[in-house]
Amino acid sequence: MAVSERLARLRDAVGGDDEPGLSLAVLAGAVAAFVSLPLVGLLVRASNYGFGHLVGLLTETDSLDVLLNSLVLVFWVTLGCVLVGVPLAVLTVQTDLPGRRFWTVVAALPLVVPSYIGAFTFVSAFGPQGDLADALAPLGVERIPAIYGLHGTALVLVLFTYPYVFLTTRAALLSFDGTLVEAARTLNHSRWEAFKRVTVPQILPGVTAGALLAALYALSDFGTPSIMRYEVFTQQIYVAQRSLGVPEGYPALLSLQLLAVVAVVLALESRIGSDANASYISRGSRQPGQITLGAWKWPALVFCASIAVLSLGVPLGVLAWWFEQAGAAVFEFEPAVAWNSLKVAVAAAVAASLLALPVAGYAARSTSLLSTLADRLTYVGYAVPGVVVGLALLYLSTEFAQSLYKTVPLLVFAYVVRFLPQAVGTVRSSVLQVDPKLTEAARTLGRSPMGAFRKVTLPLIAPGVAAGAALVFLTTMKELPATLMLSPIGFETLVSYIWLVRGAGSYGAAAIPALVLVGVSALSMVVILAQERYNG
Repeated sequence: MAVSERLARLRDAVGGDDEPGLSLAVLAGAVAAFVSLPLVGLLVRASNYGFGHLVGLLTETDSLDVLLNSLVLVFWVTLGCVLVGVPLAVLTVQTDLPGRRFWTVVAALPLVVPSYIGAFTFVSAFGPQGDLADALAPLGVERIPAIYGLHGTALVLVLFTYPYVFLTTRAALLSFDGTLVEAARTLNHSRWEAFKRVTVPQILPGVTAGALLAALYALSDFGTPSIMRYEVFTQQIYVAQRSLGVPEGYPALLSLQLLAVVAVVLALESRIGSDANASYISRGSRQPGQITLGAWKWPALVFCASIAVLSLGVPLGVLAWWFEQAGAAVFEFEPAVAWNSLKVAVAAAVAASLLALPVAGYAARSTSLLSTLADRLTYVGYAVPGVVVGLALLYLSTEFAQSLYKTVPLLVFAYVVRFLPQAVGTVRSSVLQVDPKLTEAARTLGRSPMGAFRKVTLPLIAPGVAAGAALVFLTTMKELPATLMLSPIGFETLVSYIWLVRGAGSYGAAAIPALVLVGVSALSMVVILAQERYNG
């Protein structure tokens, strides 16, 4: 085959003549391969064990119990988030609920409270030795219902993850063309019938997207099930990795089982989402007429207030109580812990932003198979729970790079693997808004591809790059399992410090770092709510 023909085929694989060049394709592919290393390492590790050994571990009663527990938890959390998030979205968009703007902000804010802090405060308030039990003891109440187990875990996760469904459903309702509802009303459909026949099919993609995020969060969360004493994949993987008497290969097997469940969830969402998108026709801006609540106004307000009290009032009230009662324990907190969190979060944000540039640029400017593959591979780490990423990197560093074992660079790499898609998504959206003709004009004036990117594209996409970096920074600050598994000995961050004092029962010492973490997390909601279109 002639050299020219080979070059032509290579050009077709990475993009046509009018698409990005080979150098950008190589960079994007290298980044995708780089962040896929943990998953590859886990698969290699698991392959070292015999098939019979793995099957034997898989069929053990404990493994099956963990699988069933995880599936049951995902079901109830997803259902609960839909039952809470969708009504709140409808109330704040399509009804005459008093103070809709206020309730919109309040309904979104629980997302700033890390679920493990929520679980920590709920146990403190409602546990067997909690504040509620102490308050009821003089009244002769000796026992209150246990907060531990499935119901407690599901309750906490629903309260702090339902905003995923609320925000995506609200966005779908805001872009919904109200003329469709009015057309249904002219055909003598009642408000409820019009909602079922017209509104529900239109907002189903938004509901499905939020439900997927809630389901993946329930699968990947480690802190809440551990605090609530409910055995699921993430908790068992962490315990098995740290235990000496565990059968060889058991943590890797649990990780593969968890990845299989994640794949099934993604496949189901893809199937439901594709069916829903078939009917998602309208994106008009005209809102339907407001639904008058009438006598239902007061139950609606009670519903909104109850969710706010449980998801915001309880955790913030308990943290404030700890702070007030802590006394000298407050001063035990060292600012160096917050500085450590800041350093690794900034490093992860910068690294993720730099790595996102070639992937996002290539995906935005090319329709080739390689661009799609590179883009999708970067999302693997986001779908893989942090405890699995941590376990895989422990394996890789032990076998192939012992000098990196439990070091800050390895910890930062784990953050990049987990949260790179957040940077890729925002940067790709920004690149898509830049007219390619501007870059072409720079090239005709003699600029090199890199020079044209630096002088033309980069200034225009800078806000998107900054937004992606901020999002990576904020989620890195809250990441618990990867931090616990990969942090160097003696290197404390906010989340590892909170986890340490929680285990020691020193609630007062957790007050300041928990409040700092919630405050930093609240910055993410400033970005989200700044983009929100309030309608009332």
